[in-house]
Amino acid sequence: MKKPLKTSTFSIAGFDPETGDLGIAVQSKFLAAGAIVPHILSGVGAVATQALANPSYGPNGLKLLAEGLSPEEVIEKLTKEDSDFNHRQVGVIDARGRSASFTGKECLDFAGGISGNNFAAQGNILVGKETVEAMAETFINTKGPLADRLLESLKAGQKAGGDKRGQQAAALVVYREKGGYAGLTDKYIDLRVDDDPEPIEKLSEMLELFYLYFSDRKVKKIPLEGKILLEVKNSLKKSGLFSGPINDELSPEFKDALLTFYYQENFEERIPRENEIPEDILDYMRKRT
Repeated sequence: MKKPLKTSTFSIAGFDPETGDLGIAVQSKFLAAGAIVPHILSGVGAVATQALANPSYGPNGLKLLAEGLSPEEVIEKLTKEDSDFNHRQVGVIDARGRSASFTGKECLDFAGGISGNNFAAQGNILVGKETVEAMAETFINTKGPLADRLLESLKAGQKAGGDKRGQQAAALVVYREKGGYAGLTDKYIDLRVDDDPEPIEKLSEMLELFYLYFSDRKVKKIPLEGKILLEVKNSLKKSGLFSGPINDELSPEFKDALLTFYYQENFEERIPRENEIPEDILDYMRKRT
């Protein structure tokens, strides 16, 4: 029988009671750790499986959560049925914010976890316990969207020591009911850095790109009038999308050109309803032209 993968790493699972978001952020000196550690089901919970990882903990744990078991009961059942449970590490959180973290006695030092209201943080082969403590403290004291809180917790864990073997891969996964592309999936954010010397920093850059293309953050909308309208028309003309006059008229030709720009640059999820342009997309247009 093929032995399970040894994903020594640190991770944090979190829940946002205001939005219902469930997410996991993870970093490891292990190629493509994001393909193994995080498992999430919207409205049910999240499971992070690591150390001598048992990937079946993910789907099996979510099934048990869906049946109504608490995170503590889920871990108890998963480990009871696993002869290698002392080599496992797992964090579980449900859609009520209840959480639990388990570290087997045979996990390599430092190994441990902290669970609390709306989060479960855990890690193994760490420089020290400070990594897990920093993740927990940062999550508790950070405001904003769940994705930002999870990423900041991961950064804090790395700053406090992180994986004693170094860095290689990181991932951030957040589920939200109908929060995915076009509202057709619950997979809201799914970002992975599989092999990079500074994966958390790369992941941070990718999250900013995600917000640019799919943001639901409060971004200032700038009216298409005066100098801004002339600037946007000039930009579209330089891009070959607009051939009309550079004046203060919101012509059908201009509106069609701007709509083409949105679709051409994959901003279809960000198209404003009014005669406005999001400030971050205007900045993108300025840099592009």
